[in-house]
Amino acid sequence: QVQLVESGGRLVQAGDSLRLSCAASGRTFSSYTVGWFRQAPGKERTFVATFFRNTDRTYYADSVKGRFTISRDNTKNTVYLQMNNLKHEDTAVYYCAARSRENLDLRSAQYWGQGTQVTVSS
Repeated sequence: QVQLVESGGRLVQAGDSLRLSCAASGRTFSSYTVGWFRQAPGKERTFVATFFRNTDRTYYADSVKGRFTISRDNTKNTVYLQMNNLKHEDTAVYYCAARSRENLDLRSAQYWGQGTQVTVSS
């Protein structure tokens, strides 16, 4: 069982930077693929970024590529999302997710955090 707790969301202005954190419980954090998803008001939850397990390989949604960076510190059981040049359309609740297999998407995620609100004023 893995518990995920996000933090770092707040109100920022367009163009600002923000870093989200997701702290995970469990002793084998490195064996999980972890990722970030987001859900804007009135919209479905969508994929943002993934950090694959046991590698340094990452993958991003086109909408955030070049602006967001996912990273992880397995010694701290924490995954981060560095968000630069934020836009109004990045406003959403951001969720951390994890899976003990290679690929991670909305349907295959085994564990979810409670979410953290990011609001970008234009």
